[in-house]
This record gives sequence, C-alpha cells and structure tokens, in this order.
Amino acid sequence: MLKVGDKPMLEHLINRARNQGFKKIVLSVNYLGHMIEDYFRDGSRFGVQIEYLRETAPLGTAGALSLLPNKPASPLIVINGDVATEIKFDDLLEFHKRQKAKLTMAVRLHEWQHPYGVVTIDGSNIVGFEEKPVYQTRVNAGIYVLSPEALELLQANQPCDMPTLFERARSSSLATIAYPTHEPWLDIGRQEDLKAANQNQSKEDSI
Repeated sequence: MLKVGDKPMLEHLINRARNQGFKKIVLSVNYLGHMIEDYFRDGSRFGVQIEYLRETAPLGTAGALSLLPNKPASPLIVINGDVATEIKFDDLLEFHKRQKAKLTMAVRLHEWQHPYGVVTIDGSNIVGFEEKPVYQTRVNAGIYVLSPEALELLQANQPCDMPTLFERARSSSLATIAYPTHEPWLDIGRQEDLKAANQNQSKEDSI
C-alpha cells in the first residue's frame, strides 16, 4: 500500500474523514485488495465502519460505484485513494447542496511557467513576445460529490472514469459544478508530490 510517513495513505484519508464526523466508509479494492482488507478490516480499529466494493476487473473511480449493493439516498463524497488533502468535507457538501448540483468536482488552480520566451508569429512576422509566461489552469483534484441521480448513469460492472460520468451527466442536463478548493492538496501518485507529502509528515511528527 502507498504510504505517507509510516502509515498507509488510505489511513490518513480515513482519519481525516472520521475527524470531520464521517462514520461509514466504502473502499473499492482490486489489485492487492486483500492487503487493504487485512489491514483495515471492518474499520472498528479506526473508529469507523468500513465496507468494501470488490472489483474483479478495473472499473474506474466511477464504475466501481455501480457495485454498491444499495444506492444511497443522499449525496456521497468520492475521493481518489492517492490524494492528500485538507479539504473540509462539510463545506464541500454544503456547496453541492446550495448549488443544487447533481455532480460536483473539486478543482485546483495550477500554475505552470514556460521555461522559455514565447514568440507569437503571423506568417514570418513576429507580432508578440512574452518572456517565460505563467499559465493558469484548473485541474481535477480527485474529490467529488455525487447525488443519487448521478449513479443512475452507471451500468453494472462496466468501466467508467469520473470525466466520462461528468460528460454523461452534462449530456443528460444534470447540473455539474466545480468547487474551487484552496486547502493544501497533493496528488501523491506523482513521485515529487509523494516526496513532499513525506517531508510534511516528518515535520508534523517532529512537533
């Protein structure tokens, strides 16, 4: 299992959710899923109730939700297992409800500086020049809120990633909303972010 400090990344996420009042957690497992189940079991050791969705083949973040035995009656939060975040889940849920959304995606502002001076040309004529410009984009933070209606767009045991589900929802005229998150966030699936997360954890452990 992916670790930050001496704990599995999932344990950090579970502890954060518990500390914000969430008691029931569902984990989707596939490859090495037995290791995850052996470690977390029913969740009682962590002060929560844990259930499992067992994929026999990769279904994607959204597709795995088609395995839920009972469709939820209220919105649920879905989060990728390789995300380190300090997002306030209550604020996210409240935003989702206030916007009357059916699907909400947390997004982050990402800045990237071009390493070179950028030249704009028209034919052979130079019409503009910008020295190492900074570009801003909004990226998917891997954290979502889905209302029950969104799950009706899934087919049982059929692969589906979240962008595809959002596109299906838009095509079906369901409200899809972006939630700007400004809290600390890392995608530790990237090696440099995993290193940063471990450095931050080491600082917390030394306090």
